[in-house]
Amino acid sequence: MNIRYLAHFAGGHRGRKEKTRKHKLNNEIRSPELRIIDPDGKMLGVYTKSKALQMAHERELDLVEIAPQAKPPVCKIIDYGKFAYEIQKKEKQQRKHQHQQQMKEIRFKWRTATHDFNFKTRHAREFLLSGNKVKATVMFRGREITHKEIGRELLKRFIEALEDVGKVDSVLRFEGKNLTVVMAPDKTKSNK
Repeated sequence: MNIRYLAHFAGGHRGRKEKTRKHKLNNEIRSPELRIIDPDGKMLGVYTKSKALQMAHERELDLVEIAPQAKPPVCKIIDYGKFAYEIQKKEKQQRKHQHQQQMKEIRFKWRTATHDFNFKTRHAREFLLSGNKVKATVMFRGREITHKEIGRELLKRFIEALEDVGKVDSVLRFEGKNLTVVMAPDKTKSNK
């Protein structure tokens, strides 16, 4: 017989991943005593595993272990498909409302004019107010590195201009020939 043919009928499909459940249900539950909750959320009490399975079977529902760490473990009599769908829906809703913080970068040259400085600072303010971090970089080329103090003054002015909506996340430091500072949104200041 062909090995692939045998694997197919033995349930050994290659490349397929079986979904793993987060909760044990029905006969997978190992504890001899269980605290049971009915489908309406009402506490029924502590029952043996066999009695709890019988109760779930009578209602044509599943016995789902929802709190395995409790003593005795808490199980709910519910339709598992519906239960899994509700959990999935809640997780999706939470992910939707989560804001991923991004790092936005603003670049200056050591001789940046006042108008350009104000324009870039306005953009940095918008980034901070929308909840993103801002990395401000002063770039030096060639012999410009001899003017480090001008770059430091520029970044200190940048920090002062944005201290009402942000706070310094990482202090001024050199990364190669670039002087950088990272500012994070300050929730306490922006809510006032």
